Amino acid sequence: MKIGLALSGGGSKGVAHIGAIKALEEHGIVATHIAGSSAGAIVGGLYAYGYSWETMLRFFKSVKVLNFTKFALGKPGFLDAEKYYSEFKTYFRKDSFDGLEKELTITATDILNGRLKIFNEGELIKPILASAAFPGIFTPVQVGNNYYIDGGVMDNFPVEYLRETCDIVIGIHVSGYDVLEIKDLKSTYGVVERAFMLKSVQEDYAKLKYCDIAIVPKALNKYRTFDRTHVDEIFNIGYAVATEVLEKSELVQAKFQN
Repeated sequence: MKIGLALSGGGSKGVAHIGAIKALEEHGIVATHIAGSSAGAIVGGLYAYGYSWETMLRFFKSVKVLNFTKFALGKPGFLDAEKYYSEFKTYFRKDSFDGLEKELTITATDILNGRLKIFNEGELIKPILASAAFPGIFTPVQVGNNYYIDGGVMDNFPVEYLRETCDIVIGIHVSGYDVLEIKDLKSTYGVVERAFMLKSVQEDYAKLKYCDIAIVPKALNKYRTFDRTHVDEIFNIGYAVATEVLEKSELVQAKFQN
């Protein structure tokens, strides 16, 4: 059986994907095909490479996302996304889609041509870095002759790439939002982050109907995109919500439980 797993973007909230994957595996569900954007591309890449949930969680705890030693010089952005290559290379020793154990699709945005780009072959690390290059924070990533930024700009929840090839599609969406007061927007970055999120979430929620199983941890809404202090909490929310959804799912009971 071909099982597709769609992983949304969400910055640090992407750690919830790992908790959900733990729950899926405990219920005998192991994805064969993965589609991810932004943080979902990072988790999807690690999972497709063959790493356990423990190792994926260790990755997010060890790699400092907002690392100001990677300041961008002569490039548009505060942090140079390509300077993270060496840290990713320690996990993706074979820098190629050919080295993956599962089928993987990654979305990114061509910043110059304004087009969605789908990566599923060739070099692996730079497409992952590109997919997670949040605009205004990270520099565009050069892959070949083109430059790419966050896949979430044009497709933050790439469910559609799994529908035609998979028997069951499971979607995990971790990038929701709560109602705010004006005092909660304390910086220019906060406004940009909020605007980016409002657009993408509305588009993402319209895709939930294409998922046979949808896992949407609303408790994550209170966390910021680059939250570094609540990794374990975010992981546990993903695990708890996924467990609850799976235990209530008639599809899971019919297909995966003895």
